[in-house]
Amino acid sequence: MQNEYLLQNENFFNITQELLDLSALCEKNGTIDKSLYFKHDVKRGLRDLNGKGVLAGLTEISEICSSVTENGVTKPCDGKLYYRGIDVEDIVRGFIADNRFGYEEVVYLLLFGDLPNSKQLERIKELLATYRDLPQSFPRDIILKAPSTDIMNGLARSVLTLYSYDPNPDDISIPNVLRQCLQLIALFPVLSVYCYRAYSHYYLRDSLFIHAPNPELSTAENILYMLRDDSKYTALEAKLLDMSLVLHAEHGGGNNSSFTTHVVSSSGTDTYSAMAAALGSLKGPKHGGANIKVVKMFNDMQQNISDYNDEDEVKEYLRKILHGEVFDKAGLIYGMGHAVYSISDPRARVFKEFVEKLSEEKGRTEEFRLYSLVERLAPEVIAEERKIYKGVSANVDFYSGFVYSMLDLPTQLYTPIFAIARIAGWSAHRIEELVNPSKIIRPAYMNVHKRDGYVPLNER
Repeated sequence: MQNEYLLQNENFFNITQELLDLSALCEKNGTIDKSLYFKHDVKRGLRDLNGKGVLAGLTEISEICSSVTENGVTKPCDGKLYYRGIDVEDIVRGFIADNRFGYEEVVYLLLFGDLPNSKQLERIKELLATYRDLPQSFPRDIILKAPSTDIMNGLARSVLTLYSYDPNPDDISIPNVLRQCLQLIALFPVLSVYCYRAYSHYYLRDSLFIHAPNPELSTAENILYMLRDDSKYTALEAKLLDMSLVLHAEHGGGNNSSFTTHVVSSSGTDTYSAMAAALGSLKGPKHGGANIKVVKMFNDMQQNISDYNDEDEVKEYLRKILHGEVFDKAGLIYGMGHAVYSISDPRARVFKEFVEKLSEEKGRTEEFRLYSLVERLAPEVIAEERKIYKGVSANVDFYSGFVYSMLDLPTQLYTPIFAIARIAGWSAHRIEELVNPSKIIRPAYMNVHKRDGYVPLNER
């Protein structure tokens, strides 16, 4: 279907010499002298020189803690992440101890500010189950008739199209926005899996399975239930995926996609547009696609390292990665380092405790040992080879890709899984932006182009 369209419009998509010449003009006249950023003290990426984010707003939704101040001296500490003031590690321990799923509890906490009691938790589960049903013709008319090679693109398009099915899409009163957000939280797993199913059928020539969500199952269980041909999964698989959703649900207002949600919401636009914008941000490999790079990097390492237990061989290969000699030659050890955390990422700490169990169930303990070794050796190699202003540790992407690989999730769904989790945080940030009356977010940009006169067309 799509391939026929591309073939029929081949000239339309070709990069011609004219386009190459014009793009060179764009680059020539669009490049800004880097020294001007220092001259005018511009915080590129809204970060100061030590990488710390510039304060752009206030939030009560979550807190990231990577340092402590004692006697006026600030020093790094093991990272902590708080959802509405509650340590996420305590949240995980809580639902694990009760042998239940945690994502729905976190959705309630992020949206409403408090942990739910048993009755409130059951009610939020019921609401999400009710909202998981798509309009009857939607999968056929919107997803199957226009499959995309990128699931994030398909997800964003589906979200924007849902605007047309909403009888009151532009109402930004809190009750209406809350209803829309709950519907999108419920529908993101369905849309993501269906978009992947369409892709795998039309592009990979796989059989087409469309499983309706099961109202009795959790969000994590439903993802596996809808995705797998036989709808079967183990308890450990579902619990690890649920934990991934919990750990990815929110990460402060300053991360790129949540900040995008604030920026777009501040204009007064509709919920569907705001969430599609957040999806566009998350799709970028610098934000949501990092775990795919981690998996590919480790696949490359496994093909080129003869002994996973030989520390010298592993360190040497890590040096080659940093020097841009192997893998994608970008000079980056993916999954290591974070914009905020230095000593440790709490999400990676939590993940690691359970990843080993899944590796044993899946017979992939050798790979887990390699991950653990790289986690220990990479900071040493980076410290030796690079000048860094803070410590480096494994981030959540380091282990999440390995988890998804062991769950046999297709790589095309790695970033959508992130979106399925983070829609909870985006929803909380959208509501927070609308609840607190504020101006449209509009930072300043200084023009550094010289002023010039207009030249008549016949004189140019």
